Amino acid sequence: MIDLSVDEPAQQFASDNYAGICPEAWQAMELANRGHVSSYGDDEWTARASDCFRSLFQTGCEVFLVFNGTAANSLALASLCQSYHSVICCDSAHVETDECGAPEFFSNGSKLLVAPGVNGKLTPESIHELATKRKDIHYPKPRVVTITQPTETGRLYSVDEVRAISAACKAHGLSLHMDGARFANACAALDCTPAELTWQSGVDVLCFGGTKNGMAVGEAVLFFDRTLATDFDYRCKQAGQLASKMRFLAAPWVGMLESGAWLTNARHANQCARYFAERVVGIPNIRMVSGAEANTVFLEASDEILERLRARGWKFYTFIGGAARFMFSWDTDLARVDELLRDLRACAA
Repeated sequence: MIDLSVDEPAQQFASDNYAGICPEAWQAMELANRGHVSSYGDDEWTARASDCFRSLFQTGCEVFLVFNGTAANSLALASLCQSYHSVICCDSAHVETDECGAPEFFSNGSKLLVAPGVNGKLTPESIHELATKRKDIHYPKPRVVTITQPTETGRLYSVDEVRAISAACKAHGLSLHMDGARFANACAALDCTPAELTWQSGVDVLCFGGTKNGMAVGEAVLFFDRTLATDFDYRCKQAGQLASKMRFLAAPWVGMLESGAWLTNARHANQCARYFAERVVGIPNIRMVSGAEANTVFLEASDEILERLRARGWKFYTFIGGAARFMFSWDTDLARVDELLRDLRACAA
């Protein structure tokens, strides 16, 4: 017998992708692993997951399951555009900074039109400016607006802000796409329903993240405007996103949505971020760039302090404006957060 035992690695706060699979998703996958089940989404687990989404969002949306966020965002945007169209986004949007040109690739060339953000967020004014900048045939025609909820800088769009952005989109005939890799964290933080934060506020398409919420893999693309979903299944197949054993993408969603773990996990992650942020205040030579609106905290410190922290074994990223990003996940242990705080105080002294 092969010995697969390994020492359990200590929790880190570089990314919520570091966390494992939550019990509800794991149990659902185990149940889906029993017996033979039809392939390519023609199975009860996929149908059940789709019904779970429609119940959660209180609407008859079209549901598609893909492997990861890059595919979800890129294929969704591609379905809303022709190659000569453009997509308006914030300068710090994930599709702009971290998708390796995938939205342009899958749309056969639709250009991202980048607007400067306010605290990492797109504004109705910037949408209007880009939508009316040029009207001639030599310029890619604006067709879609995309927003990241929460943003890459850890900020939240309130329901009123989403509605204002939707109004700006409608004024210029633009579709509205929401990148919700951490959508559950936004719902938990804003204490609003998924419906209120999406289609009831004018969102046409949502990419709902499961990976960062406690699943192994898997994101859901939800079309609230069903007419926009025409042939999206073919697009998924062509892009290598049609899982032959689709039940293993669908079953974790059933476990997460039916149990309410999607929201419980997000609330815990958010609470741990707030716990950390509250205790960082007062540590000398450390400045909080953005507090815990969801499950992210950004800290500004000297390179010397950050290197001391890394030397003590802590992992974190500084890819957005140089600030150190700390992410909190569904399984964050507050005792481990206290260890991080102790080392942070020692390194900053």
